[in-house]
Amino acid sequence: MKTNSILNESAVVESSCAIQEDVNDQGEEPPGRTKNSLESIILDVKVKTTYSRSKPLRITTSNADFPVSENSQQFIKKYYPDISFSQWNDWKWQVRNRIRNIDMVEKMMILTVEERESIIRRTANLPIAITPYYFSLLSPNNPEQPLRKTHLPVGGEFITTPGEDPDPLNEDHDMVTPGLVHRYPDRVLFLTTGFCSTYCRYCTRSRMVGETNGEYSFSTSNWEKAAQYIESHPEIRDCLLSGGDPLSINDEKLEWLLTRLRSISHLEFIRIGTKIPVVMPQRITKDLCNILKRFHPLWMSIHFTHPEELTPETIEACNRLADAGIPLGSQTVLLKGINDDVNILKPMFHGLLKMRVKPYYLYQCDPVFGSAHFRTPVEKGLEIIHQLRGHTTGYAIPQFVIDAPGGGGKIPVLPDYIIGRDGDDLLLINFEGNTYRYPDPGGKVGLAQQALRDQNADYDMVSGLYSI
Repeated sequence: MKTNSILNESAVVESSCAIQEDVNDQGEEPPGRTKNSLESIILDVKVKTTYSRSKPLRITTSNADFPVSENSQQFIKKYYPDISFSQWNDWKWQVRNRIRNIDMVEKMMILTVEERESIIRRTANLPIAITPYYFSLLSPNNPEQPLRKTHLPVGGEFITTPGEDPDPLNEDHDMVTPGLVHRYPDRVLFLTTGFCSTYCRYCTRSRMVGETNGEYSFSTSNWEKAAQYIESHPEIRDCLLSGGDPLSINDEKLEWLLTRLRSISHLEFIRIGTKIPVVMPQRITKDLCNILKRFHPLWMSIHFTHPEELTPETIEACNRLADAGIPLGSQTVLLKGINDDVNILKPMFHGLLKMRVKPYYLYQCDPVFGSAHFRTPVEKGLEIIHQLRGHTTGYAIPQFVIDAPGGGGKIPVLPDYIIGRDGDDLLLINFEGNTYRYPDPGGKVGLAQQALRDQNADYDMVSGLYSI
């Protein structure tokens, strides 16, 4: 075995035992932590192959025909030379071998002083945890790389600014049973787990991750309580499974949960919110897709941040899900210095459409504790929507929304293309800044805008705002 390998057989055993902060008192574990699966990884026969420089390698394993991109190949060759590609493509191996401490990070990355101190300091809630696959996308020597900034902590995480809250959306207030949030009349948010394979530094639910002093727990018994609540409320027709990440749950438990929910006659619509296809695409096995497609109508919202995430592996994962008949949408958080530029978001949205993923929401970053360094002014989101409208297909334009602090729900925010009225005509501005009239006899829309114009207000087409 090569001496420069980060991972050997004993390291597999150690890493499988070192994820105790993810095990709660109800006995839920990171998926796949069993003696048999561990032995199967240790005894796995190495796949002999040549590293491809031209196109993703495809191998035949238990996760058959899943690509190993050139970037992944080079990363494996450098840092994990003693594992097989079949191990790399095993999502349970990815979970067990997440990069979780300063020693692991510094073997593969040159850290700034601020990053190093922040990683060491971050020992309670929201510790670092990054799958080897996703870590391979992070720059080893550029602290300004967008993906790196979203997954390694810095000093800003420890600064609380006015308006920030550990539960900015007031989900705990609307929790009717453990893990079930009933805010909207006809739908519920079902927090199935507090476990994610990879933790984003701006996580809205960072309060649930790491050391939570037992305040949050997740178990099949709590799932059953949530199902019984849904069953007793016939007005609920829509259930969003979130977490944590629902796709971090193993196949058997996930199948049980979906079967239980599908047994509720008035529940028409099930959705899954996940980042797994982005941070651990190997999880999207054909077995998983065969399970999911039994529970239609089933929709999925995937958390994308930056075009650098659109790798051959992620494309394969989304293709498998789409081929299983699952409509896919993307949810993107607008982040300062990371993706707050139309020249970053537009190519990402175009790439998503080619993967059959509809850009769905662009979120203003929630005011969770320690997130000020990620948040942009709201005008930035309006500017980006204005720069997209008319300059690309409507399918590539998400809704820009603010999830209202305090539990107000999602509020769409749009540039104001209505500039006033002239008698029975509604006055509109298009994406080029030209004015058009629409006949609207007796209408009242536009009166407020006209009043502002009559006060000599200046209209800013970029922000969609008036300034008097």
